[in-house]
Amino acid sequence: MEHKSTGWLSDKEISQVEPADQVGFGSPVPTQIVSNGEYNPLPQTEKQKQVEGLIKEYADKYAKHQGVDRRSFLRSASGMAAAFLAMNHVFGPVWDVSEAEAADKDMADERAKKLSGQFIFDDQTHFVRDDFDKEGLLGLGKYASEHWNPKMLDKVPLTLQRYKFENYLKEVFLDSDTKVALLSGAPFDDPSWWLLSNDQINEARAAINKVAGSRRLFSHFVFTPVQDGWVEEVDRGMAEIKPDGWKGYTVGDPLSPSTKKTMWRLDDEKLMYPVYEKFMKSSSRNVCIHKGLLPLDYETSWAGVWEYATVADLPKAAKDWPGLNFVMYHGALRPFLEDPATELALFEKTGEIRWASDLARMPKKYGVKNVYAELGTTFATCAVANPRFAACLIGMFVNEMGPDNVVWGTDSVWYGSPQWQIEAMRRLEIPDDVMKKMGWKTKLGGPDSEIKRKIFGTNSARLYNYKVQAEYNELGQDKLARIKSEYEKEQVGRNNKFWGYVAKPA
Repeated sequence: MEHKSTGWLSDKEISQVEPADQVGFGSPVPTQIVSNGEYNPLPQTEKQKQVEGLIKEYADKYAKHQGVDRRSFLRSASGMAAAFLAMNHVFGPVWDVSEAEAADKDMADERAKKLSGQFIFDDQTHFVRDDFDKEGLLGLGKYASEHWNPKMLDKVPLTLQRYKFENYLKEVFLDSDTKVALLSGAPFDDPSWWLLSNDQINEARAAINKVAGSRRLFSHFVFTPVQDGWVEEVDRGMAEIKPDGWKGYTVGDPLSPSTKKTMWRLDDEKLMYPVYEKFMKSSSRNVCIHKGLLPLDYETSWAGVWEYATVADLPKAAKDWPGLNFVMYHGALRPFLEDPATELALFEKTGEIRWASDLARMPKKYGVKNVYAELGTTFATCAVANPRFAACLIGMFVNEMGPDNVVWGTDSVWYGSPQWQIEAMRRLEIPDDVMKKMGWKTKLGGPDSEIKRKIFGTNSARLYNYKVQAEYNELGQDKLARIKSEYEKEQVGRNNKFWGYVAKPA
């Protein structure tokens, strides 16, 4: 797959997708898979179409009951409940939701208010630098306006502002219950494509925390093994930036198969072990690695590269370096190649979720305690594709890997506000028949259960040395909290837009 100027997907793949924010209606929860560009979104399934139709029916019914228009209803807590109610009706009872929440505005608002103080640490968020000018990131919208819908941009301008700081601040901290976020980055063979430099990530951390008056933003430092001067850059990061975590991509450039052979392995003793020694002496021992998420044709277009997206290189590294925390981003989930129901059927037959199972079973198989599954993009995709499969995935991580080793991330701001993902996790439960068949003992529990508190925040708090008991109270009094309070008084509400790519209808 050649790296094209149009963005994160090839020309052929671009012809098969549309910008998510320009199509469909404003559902509180996506009604088809939305991709951030690192993988191909599958077409909307018949069941997802049914969900979309039911959400519209519920919205018309309950909006009239509440005396508001459909758009206002869908932006409310009742509208969010209606979306999960529709998904339960189509996919089966996975989400903990009642029709009363959709019908009764006060009931829905009371629930939302009660949970709004929950400690949520999102360990995967992104925005692009102010001078980022790679319109390729908007290539799909531009292509759509030229080939499919020339009037598409008349009312909604296509600009990079949706991915920049101001919108990031709004959608992550004002439109959701996220309390603390970790700002991440990604490397590219072409340096001008870096969304944020390591220095800019650090500057954002310093600026937000200074304005807020508390620790609201944590930072990654992107390290690039094999590239010239990378060890010296790590040394500079240790001395000058002191990041909260180290972020690496074993596949090299995440947009396309690297032309500079920048792939690498976690267990490469000659290349990586000297740097692990440095990490042991640094401000952070968190080694966060992008795994999984590749295009549908990864076996051919990423030949010689895709193996680096699996966790085959993790067991030895984790065992040799027990003092480091290896956090596998996206839970190492293999991309969906067909209807997610097929993947669900495979799991129910074999107990296997390709690539992700290898990670989940690692603690018991290899006796390591320092490997973690991060949920960014993976949970969002599974929740929309097939909620039962999402329950199986989270159930597998919690029961086989352990509830202390699963961490919350949303990959926002690529998909818009993470609030729908937060609500999905709050409402998620593993079906009893799956528990019995797999021999699992640990259920997820209610929206604020001990298990969900660990996933949402306390596991990451432990990894990033955030003292929840000592620091959390400050958040309710800091400047960002006051800004959010004023914002909520204005009753602006979520815009229910998702920034990414969806499959073009057949």
